[in-house]
Parts: sequence; structure tokens; C-alpha cells
Amino acid sequence: MKNNFFETVIGFFVLSVAGIFLYFAYSATASNSGSMYQLNAKFDRIDGLSVGNDVKLSGVKVGAISNIDVDPKTYRALVTFTIRNTIQLPIDSSADIVSDGLLGGKYIHLAPGAESDMLQDNEYLEFTQSAVNLEALISKFMFSSNSDKTENVKETKTVTIETEAQPLSDDVKETKTVTLEADTQPLSEEDEV
Repeated sequence: MKNNFFETVIGFFVLSVAGIFLYFAYSATASNSGSMYQLNAKFDRIDGLSVGNDVKLSGVKVGAISNIDVDPKTYRALVTFTIRNTIQLPIDSSADIVSDGLLGGKYIHLAPGAESDMLQDNEYLEFTQSAVNLEALISKFMFSSNSDKTENVKETKTVTIETEAQPLSDDVKETKTVTLEADTQPLSEEDEV
């Protein structure tokens, strides 16, 4: 009989602690959602971005991505995110998708604009930059032909011109040397005559 009473007290204690944790979790979530507002942005590519990823301003987390969808009219990725009410962004602010390191995840970087009017809840950021596809860049570099690589090489030509200036007097003779450097690119087959 003593064991049953002891187990009942321990069970009641565990349920009470779990209830307190749930209460604090719910109150923290409810207070956070009340102090946030929602913004939208459209991107051409969002490779690696997912719901829950960070939204950062100057490297500091100010929000999170809440929804990702496709706009049926423009076929662009529509990203919805929330940021803190204490962060007011001008209407000409921009959003970029950037990597958190070479192998890290992606997040949205916000760059504030200079306008005096501020974005309101559920408005769209007009200026966006899509994610850079690193795999495509690396494969383009690795598998491009040698002729593609040498066409972009610039040659530098140096020309030296010596001129004689009119003497200030008969016994003083002045010579100036001017060196010009110009970047030239090799002619392509179309440019050759």
C-alpha cells in the first residue's frame, strides 16, 4: 500500500512539472507571435531554403521563414517570413538568399533601404536576389573548354613615347618620357579581318 501511494505522488509530481513546461512553452510562443509581423518576397531560385530558416539583419537573427510556396501567376518562389516588430524596414529594403558558410544552410539576409516610409504587415519586398547555385558555378568552371578560359585572358601592352619639350633657355634641354599601359583582349574570329 505504501508503494502505491509513493508512486501516485511521484506521478502527480511528474505531470505537474510537464504541465508547467507546457504552460511556459505556450506563453513564450504566444508572446513571440504577437510581437512579430509578416513580410513576403518573390525569388527566382531558393535552392536550399526551407521553412524555419533564419532571417538576419546585419548578421543578427530577427525572424524566421514561415512559409514557402510558388506564385501561380509568375511561377516564382514566394517566401513568407516574420520579423520582430521592433525592426521596421524601409520600403526600398532588399532580401538576399545567402549561405551560412561553404557547407552551411541558407538564410535570408535583409538590407535596409533609405526611404522614410516603412513596410507594413503582409507587404512585399520589391528588391530580391536569388540563391547562387554553387554546384552550377563549379561545374561550369571545371567543364569549360580551354579555349573558353583563354578568351577571357587580358594582355597588357606597354608603349613608351619620348618627347622633347621646347627649351626654357638655350642651355637647358628637357626630355619627358610618358608610359601608357592599355588592357587589350585577343581578337575573336569574328573581329579578325
